[in-house]
Amino acid sequence: MFAIYAERFDADNPVAGLGSGQRPEPDVPDGWAVVDVRATSLNHHDVWSLRGVGLRSEQLPMILGTDASGVDQEGNEVVIHAVMSDPGWRGDETLDPGRSLLSERYPGTFAERVAVPKHNLVPKPSGLSFVEAACLPTAWLTAYRMLFTQAQVTPGQTVLVQGAGGGVATAAIRLASAAGARVWVTSRDPARAEQTLDLGAAQVFESGQRLPERVDAVIETVGAATWKHSLRAVRPGGTVVIAGATSGWTGETELNRVFFLQLRILGSTMGTRDELARLLAFCDRAGVRPVVDRTVPLAQASEGVAAMASGDVFGKVVFTV
Repeated sequence: MFAIYAERFDADNPVAGLGSGQRPEPDVPDGWAVVDVRATSLNHHDVWSLRGVGLRSEQLPMILGTDASGVDQEGNEVVIHAVMSDPGWRGDETLDPGRSLLSERYPGTFAERVAVPKHNLVPKPSGLSFVEAACLPTAWLTAYRMLFTQAQVTPGQTVLVQGAGGGVATAAIRLASAAGARVWVTSRDPARAEQTLDLGAAQVFESGQRLPERVDAVIETVGAATWKHSLRAVRPGGTVVIAGATSGWTGETELNRVFFLQLRILGSTMGTRDELARLLAFCDRAGVRPVVDRTVPLAQASEGVAAMASGDVFGKVVFTV
């Protein structure tokens, strides 16, 4: 079968490590199913993998990709949940110490077919296209969990989304605004700032700009560059949820501000299968659709990877099979 995979690591030029061509058909252990992939979306996770983060050289070549929608062997249209937990684990699979994502321990979704545990298959609502559904299992699920499970955002609250353009950020803007929250966004790019208003943002500010008032929750995926601003932007008793650090892992934290204002700082990683099912239902019933930056054939995946590596995307990059 045709697939896109990491064949070597290149920290400076991740596209250089990308391979394409025929790979063996997936192994199918007991309790697993094969899905014919119709659409699969790109995430920063794939770019980091090509840079050598999370993979070892002895695992190469590794088929990339965590997200996909397609058709299972019974003809059902499905969406793949990317979190691979231990078969014996019970409870929230994102807390399983032995968890992984597709393309870390098992071959990923950038292929004509992929095998996953049957439990990882979620029915695709008929109202969502394969391309739309393929955007949801990583970036959108991450945003959903950050907003509604961790920050417990409710209608009428104000949410600050740090950074405009990335998959999690655009998802958070769309989901929070659809849920009745007022969404503020920071951006260094005027063109991207303008686009966020079409997604449901109420107002856009320059990165680091003082806000008119403090917010109930901050959605943080930028990291070092915005961390101090995030802590200063949230109200007493408010919540900062962090699920990424694209600008760097280390941020200065004023601990006196944290304890005196009783701030809640929560880490968040991906989401559960049940949260994915709720996200799919929410998007279907509320008419919320993911922002797609571009759709290209899987064979042209290098175009999408190059765009993401350079930061030249707004929304999701989707590969069709």
